[in-house]
Amino acid sequence: MVIMGIDPGTASTGYGIIEQSTSGLKRLDHGCVRTDPTFDPQKRLLDIFLSLGKIMDAHRPDAVSIELLFFNKNVTTAISVGQARGVALLACAMRNLPVSEFTPLQVKQAVTGYGRATKQQVQAMVKAMLDLEKPPKPDDAADALAIAICCAHHSNPRLAFTEGKSS
Repeated sequence: MVIMGIDPGTASTGYGIIEQSTSGLKRLDHGCVRTDPTFDPQKRLLDIFLSLGKIMDAHRPDAVSIELLFFNKNVTTAISVGQARGVALLACAMRNLPVSEFTPLQVKQAVTGYGRATKQQVQAMVKAMLDLEKPPKPDDAADALAIAICCAHHSNPRLAFTEGKSS
């Protein structure tokens, strides 16, 4: 099963692609979609939408997991993250992809066993779980890999290996 994790943001949207098989988890790809801060908001959202769509089309995930919006004190940031989430969800809907949503607490719990883990602890566990040489960078991509791992840990075992996608 191929799972795509998305950590939404207007300036930088992280993505991580993993494969879940009987032999464990494997990183297929990770990175960030970065937008030009001089562009109008609608152009930045279009860039995120088109870029995520290309990544989805290239990797053909069976499922997508995305971080739930965590409301913070900065309302402007929360609104822009919500907009980035919206275009990511639209890209999924246009491809008829099932989407799971997880809070930051759930992601940290799934990856480290502790819901208040630091970014460094999450990155260290992502490195270990995916057998990487070093912690993934940038931070948004590492978070997206963690979100994908969280989905893998929460997936229904009967749905984990779809026809033509199992290893």
